Amino acid sequence: MKDRMWKMLLVLALLAALVACGGNNGTVNEPDTEVEEPANVVEEPVEEETAEEPAAEEEPAAEEPTGEMPEIEPVRIALVLASTVTDLAWSQSIYDSIINLQEMYGEDTVELAYTENMFNVTDAASAIRDYADSGYDIVIAHGAQYGTSLFEIAPDYPETTFAWGTSTNTGEAEGVSNVFAYEPRAQEGGYVSGVLAAHLTESRIIGVVGPVDAGDAKLHVDGFVAGVHAVDPEIQVNISFTGSFGDTSLAAEAANTHVSAGADVLTGSSQQVVGAVNVAAENGVPWLGIQSDQSPLGPDVVVASVLYDWVPTLLDMITSHQGGEYGGRVLQLTLANAGQRMIYDEGLPEEAVAAAEEARQGIIDGTVEIVAEPRN
Repeated sequence: MKDRMWKMLLVLALLAALVACGGNNGTVNEPDTEVEEPANVVEEPVEEETAEEPAAEEEPAAEEPTGEMPEIEPVRIALVLASTVTDLAWSQSIYDSIINLQEMYGEDTVELAYTENMFNVTDAASAIRDYADSGYDIVIAHGAQYGTSLFEIAPDYPETTFAWGTSTNTGEAEGVSNVFAYEPRAQEGGYVSGVLAAHLTESRIIGVVGPVDAGDAKLHVDGFVAGVHAVDPEIQVNISFTGSFGDTSLAAEAANTHVSAGADVLTGSSQQVVGAVNVAAENGVPWLGIQSDQSPLGPDVVVASVLYDWVPTLLDMITSHQGGEYGGRVLQLTLANAGQRMIYDEGLPEEAVAAAEEARQGIIDGTVEIVAEPRN
């Protein structure tokens, strides 16, 4: 009897030891899992929350300019970002597009590495060079502040493709031949949003919260104002620039000022808009987004977005690189090439959406000319 009890106790002890070992292995693996899971966690909610609407819009938009997706060889892409892949603006837009490419072609074909919060140019330059040293085929420095660094680094890696934006400078004057520049023609989507805003406003006062009056932020404002005034030149468009891409407090302050002045429609760009969208949500003011889908910030107030879809541009880079063309061109995101896509909330008035879509088609076929108004 005692022998049987001792044997049972020995078995139980061994089982407990095995369970403990299994627990330790899980803990050891958690850091690796945690490094990869955030990207998946970000993607899954986006697909679940907008599972039916984006899926219906994404496929036709991607096929419109390109037809069938091109065949590509395995490619390694590195991203250097000034903000984060969850900023609901500039950085997330290109990150999400590369994730879409991975879903189309497989992660074995499209490999992605990225470094976030590289607003410091010196730190970003180190990251850019590290990726080139590691053999990445395409290194994208996703910010207008990185051009000088790229032009210094690129000649050391003649068969690596580098890209940056927003810019139209490929480094040709510096003798560089393996840098692509890219630029969203944000005045196009901005114009469509402006037409929509003009049909939504009742107070005839609209507020714009911009970061700086440069790059795609400037183009967005230029197009937006032109779109509003194409519908009604008497509508007042109040514009404020915070001087920052990421200061959400300044953006919230600007949005509050617009609302206090009577604005009943708001728009703006860059990662700072988190603060402005929150103000729009608090006051029940419609928000028109750009760059990324910002509806998670305010599902009831984000009524439309100009989505930057980088898939066509990225495929251009990939196929060019694999064909021996490493840079030297300016790549643009337009409505015509599906680099910009419009997303509308189902609850918008039909006539407002119809007017916006008419403007979108006019830009594509060339019957609508966007003329920027001088700043007051």
